[in-house]
Amino acid sequence: MIKTLVSPCSVYGFGSQKLKFDRSCKKVKPRAVRMELTITQPDDWHLHLRDSDLLHAVVPHSASTFKRAIVMPNLKPPVTTTAAAITYRESIMKALPSGTSFDPLMTLYLTDKTQPDEIKLARESGVVYAVKLYPAGATTNSQDGVTDLFGKCLPVLEEMVKQNMPLLVHGEVTDPSIDVFDREKIFIETVLQPLIQRLPQLKVVMEHITTMDAVNFVESCKEGSVGATVTPQHLLLNRNALFQGGLQPHNYCLPVLKREIHREAIVKAVTSGSKKFFLGTDSAPHERTRKETSCGCAGIYSAPVALSLYAKVFDEAGALDKLEAFTSFNGPDFYGLPRNSSKITLKKSPWKVPDVFSFSFGEIVPMFAGETLQWQPLN
Repeated sequence: MIKTLVSPCSVYGFGSQKLKFDRSCKKVKPRAVRMELTITQPDDWHLHLRDSDLLHAVVPHSASTFKRAIVMPNLKPPVTTTAAAITYRESIMKALPSGTSFDPLMTLYLTDKTQPDEIKLARESGVVYAVKLYPAGATTNSQDGVTDLFGKCLPVLEEMVKQNMPLLVHGEVTDPSIDVFDREKIFIETVLQPLIQRLPQLKVVMEHITTMDAVNFVESCKEGSVGATVTPQHLLLNRNALFQGGLQPHNYCLPVLKREIHREAIVKAVTSGSKKFFLGTDSAPHERTRKETSCGCAGIYSAPVALSLYAKVFDEAGALDKLEAFTSFNGPDFYGLPRNSSKITLKKSPWKVPDVFSFSFGEIVPMFAGETLQWQPLN
């Protein structure tokens, strides 16, 4: 449901009078400006909640906006078994604010040693919804990831097909001879395309896509078999944001930000109405001193501002009517889960993002810290 106010799309005339004319100098009727937007409550299909104090600090931000979230398993040690996933879920539930209905959907961390029977246990558990592929060394806490997907993991992937268990892919090669800006493209060519050809019935989510190449690949695949999550940072920032005004550690994530042509391609894809793309924040909190250091961690903390930023993208693209499908429909449809029945309202009312969030253990700097955003969820 959209509430509107009539506001002239105006230019200034003499004095303070606002007038609007078309090219024939005829007065144009004022257009309606959307001031409130009510949508089905969204889910976050790619979220890092961490553990211990950090978990308790950040989970309220996600729970205040999102109904469900696919929770990443790259803890120390990683969540490699169904038993560990169940234990982690219990920790998340204990950390939630009272009265929340947030539902964490758990994942397993794929390794060279994962066995097909673990996939059966995961499906039977009712709490594990996917398996995450981290190429070894690709990102934070990925050192235990896969070193040889086809040589060591094929029986597990075949069992995932039988169990209709999606594979969530961090789509980058880790060969140090490959330029960091090309690693997604090369991964598609050398790993993802051969994987889809070999196991066409395997459901795959290409996580946090960053390139035109990824957009083209996902669009070329059969609907319902391959999808993609998209982050707010890869919709709003290009790689210049890493260096403007000096090195910007809070804009550093993996996969790294890319050229403007890639950002534009992703925006075009998600605002087109395609069902293959859905919300996944990849919100990845780190304590401030772990970002602002000589060897800073990769990850952007977007959970407190994510829905506002997605609304900004769709509003600026003139596609607010397609926001709900991206945030609330495409993800559950891909996973074969029911859409949420609850609603959330966003109001177009300027608000300032906090500079930091302070906790007993330190500070976390959110995405767009200190900046003014136009859309705000009404919780």
